[in-house]
Amino acid sequence: MNPRRLGRSRVEVTALAFGAAGIGNLYTEVGEEAAYETVRAAWQRGVRYFDTAPHYGLGLSERRLGAALREHPRDAYTVSTKVGRRLEPVAHTGGDDLAHGFAVPATHRRVWDFSADGVRRTLEASLERLGLDRVDVVYLHDPDDHAEQAFREGYPALERLRAEGVVGAIGAGMNQTAMLTRFVRDTDVDVVLCAGRHTLLDQSALTDLLPAAREHGRSVVIGGAFNSGLLADPRPGATYDYARAPAGLLDRALRLKEAAERHGTTLRAAALAFCAAHPAVASVLVGPRSAAEVHDCADRFAAPVPGSLWRELRDTGLLPPEGEEPA
Repeated sequence: MNPRRLGRSRVEVTALAFGAAGIGNLYTEVGEEAAYETVRAAWQRGVRYFDTAPHYGLGLSERRLGAALREHPRDAYTVSTKVGRRLEPVAHTGGDDLAHGFAVPATHRRVWDFSADGVRRTLEASLERLGLDRVDVVYLHDPDDHAEQAFREGYPALERLRAEGVVGAIGAGMNQTAMLTRFVRDTDVDVVLCAGRHTLLDQSALTDLLPAAREHGRSVVIGGAFNSGLLADPRPGATYDYARAPAGLLDRALRLKEAAERHGTTLRAAALAFCAAHPAVASVLVGPRSAAEVHDCADRFAAPVPGSLWRELRDTGLLPPEGEEPA
């Protein structure tokens, strides 16, 4: 869990990070006590970087994370949240938020807003939910369809917040590499969060984002190490990028699992090791929903993965022939 610095900032993160979407009731409900114990287990295992967002459970993730961290000294951990989806109360509550992936009452609606005013208002609301006077990192959240406003207004607003000392590091978080690469090359971000594009099943970040980050001295945080479930437990019905995994990808994941087990390790350990191996990667986010899942992720992250596995995967075409050799 040795800390790594994000880009040229002073913000440090642990190599394994806690993604708090799960405790925001992603897909299914997580009880209050279970959510607290999940964060507590992460702390016990040495995790000191925690990532959340207003989007996760319409603010529930931020409230739960802030409450669980309140018993620890503020300087002992790093928190990131996101801007770009502003929450507005709805006049008539009813139903749930499962259409957006969260098992919470639909008390608010999300408003896309990458304006300078929207960035500040969203961050202020996040601080209130977290119960904190500051966060360490702020990401522009999924600006895929809002590139013009994100670059013209949202990003400069983050720059000003950093210059004012309100936040320590700034960046963008997305499920694609092209726009993240643009942020790395054309702006002064400290870090980008890339979900699902640097995994055992998808190495597209190796084409543009990771080389650019290394060249420009930016850090990358990798999310979606298990591609939303398929690499955690490949089986019929498993999800890949939040949808049912196609048969071809399921077959490939099963082949990866069989290879890992032949070499005395597990698919989950190999998946995490692959994500962490590139020198531009500062941290790998996992999204546990229980203390047991935290301990499993921490155990797998610490487990050695033999070099013979990587050689077989490259020889058989399950991984590209060139790449960083995971430890």
